[in-house]
Amino acid sequence: MNDVRNLRFSVLDKEEVSALLLLPTRATCLLVLAHGAGAGMNHTFMSAIANQLADDHVATFRYQFPYMEQRRGVPDKQPVLTATVAAAVATATRLAPELPLFASGKSMGGRMNSLAASEQTLESVSGLIFFGFPLHPPKRPSIKRAQHLQLVKQPMLFLQGTRDDLADLTLLRPICESLGPKTTLHIIEGADHSFHVLKRSGKTDSQVLAELSTTVKAWTTAHSVAQTKK
Repeated sequence: MNDVRNLRFSVLDKEEVSALLLLPTRATCLLVLAHGAGAGMNHTFMSAIANQLADDHVATFRYQFPYMEQRRGVPDKQPVLTATVAAAVATATRLAPELPLFASGKSMGGRMNSLAASEQTLESVSGLIFFGFPLHPPKRPSIKRAQHLQLVKQPMLFLQGTRDDLADLTLLRPICESLGPKTTLHIIEGADHSFHVLKRSGKTDSQVLAELSTTVKAWTTAHSVAQTKK
């Protein structure tokens, strides 16, 4: 049976944001899961992937960025976003100190995790997981948003769809290769930035969620073991 807790935590000692801890029985690790730019922690995808991960005994700690908590349409400035990531990780560490911790996020939330990690503010996490890394704006291929990744010390898992308009795979593949063996790129055939697949793909969205969760479970298990042996 899953333990579900609705929580709040402080960001920069100024304001509190909402969070939700989903802790399944026999949890193997805890993902601190940040939402994307346009939807909060209770978005359909966020809820669905958290529930799927729970079925695979992976706990999640979802949370709001301040702008989403206050129902503002424009995301906070980068320093506030990365401070929120750091505060969420610190809170999750206190809630489940016995579990290996991974920082993760959907789109913008994932990028804020990597920016925080590049500033060495996430040293307690065993790795980073990106559910659709937003490499560039739609139809504007660029690699500028990836420059900081060279400063990230932890292993990284990129989960990307072949129809993702925010990540041209001809650009992302060589970036991941340049980061060395600590980085894994897992490609979801036919999925877009929201991990939706067309009927003609032969897959369903539920099957994609299961693939994402299975991949995360295997990767976190491998890197949790490596972290333990250090």
